[in-house]
Amino acid sequence: MRALLIRAAELAAGYRSSLPERPVATAGTPPDFGGSLPAGPTPPSEVLEELARAAGSGLVATAGPRFFGFVIGGALPAATAADVLAAGWDQNAFNAVLSPAAAAAEDTAGRWLKELLGIPATASAGFVTGGQGANTVGLAAARHHVLAEAGWDVERNGLAGAPRVRIVASEERHATIDRALRLLGFGTSAVEPVAAGGQGAIDVGDLRRTLDAGSGPAIVCLQAGNVNTGACDDLRAACEAAHAHRAWVHVDGAFGLWAAANPATAPLLDGVELADSWACDGHKWLNVPYDSGFVFCARPDVHAATIAYRAAYLAGAGDLAGMGDLTLESSRRARGFAVWAALRELGRDGVAELVDRCCRLARRFAARLADGGAEIANDVVLNQVLVSFGDGTDELVRKVQDDGTCWLGGTTWRGRRYLRISVSNWSTTEADVDRSAAAILRLAQ
Repeated sequence: MRALLIRAAELAAGYRSSLPERPVATAGTPPDFGGSLPAGPTPPSEVLEELARAAGSGLVATAGPRFFGFVIGGALPAATAADVLAAGWDQNAFNAVLSPAAAAAEDTAGRWLKELLGIPATASAGFVTGGQGANTVGLAAARHHVLAEAGWDVERNGLAGAPRVRIVASEERHATIDRALRLLGFGTSAVEPVAAGGQGAIDVGDLRRTLDAGSGPAIVCLQAGNVNTGACDDLRAACEAAHAHRAWVHVDGAFGLWAAANPATAPLLDGVELADSWACDGHKWLNVPYDSGFVFCARPDVHAATIAYRAAYLAGAGDLAGMGDLTLESSRRARGFAVWAALRELGRDGVAELVDRCCRLARRFAARLADGGAEIANDVVLNQVLVSFGDGTDELVRKVQDDGTCWLGGTTWRGRRYLRISVSNWSTTEADVDRSAAAILRLAQ
């Protein structure tokens, strides 16, 4: 086992050290993992080498400094090493009985996260798989609360016959909100859409009009960090409007919630503490390994009552809600170790600097492309840049991806196609941005 793990670490380290100069796209050769399952066993050392060879041609350098697609960070050194340890320790992080160490790491990391993100210290913190899991759990807690306030036990009686719950959300909401509504039995037709302003933030005036136009249990979904523009809703005004109607407020802050950790961008999230639940990713701007996300709830009792379950074989597991009581998985990997390690490596100032640097680099990217004749469609307030060179956007995206200097994707916003650039990686430098912008301009000619 020792030799095997040392060799695995060598292979992983060799790959990571190649990232600064490695072509970002794959080589184009489909990975070959073999045909039929062998009848007999294979020594673990041979399996490891076969795996490394087979995967090599299919690895995209998403952890590298010039991957600007989606909103993807590259795992920090300490977080990567901590995840290696977590795999070696092989802990089931369901509760503190199964792993006191995993429980303590989640407790401390959760406390640090709330402090950084401006979330009340009394809120619960669940370590989930990502934004989808966090939005689903947050909206499940919202469903529980607003129906309980209306005298309905949804966990016991389901939704059939329940009072209708109003789902009030921006027309610019992320698709994971709709997916969560499908999974929770609301259906996407339950959404009462609210208009968004020029940069994609919710129109608070229209939110007030929408709320005034109906009555009954309500959930309002807000956003910190529009997936295309980076724009943030006016959380203070929107929360006050929602709470005037006794609505539950859920904030989808997959990447934008990290703006609260940086003094320069924190004003974008003024009022974030007024919400009732929050969703955030760790594998985006915190740069921890996949998969890692967080759901916070201002009412821990509601959070636990919504998600927790009991079984006879769990007797003696303890009565304090936490870990598996706050997430949808019972057999959970110990995500808290890598999160703790990332926060310990960076510290408060390091997290702020990481967010601030990515925002500065995004503005630099926009400036370099604009100087080359591109149209920048959004106000670059965070780490997102929307770029247009006119017709042929999708063809340009393909050329950029095939070129391998950097990687980005396309998106449709307000009926037009754009290149979508997200700067989220801790290792990205000004030189990486300049090199990538030059490649895009060359390919756009």
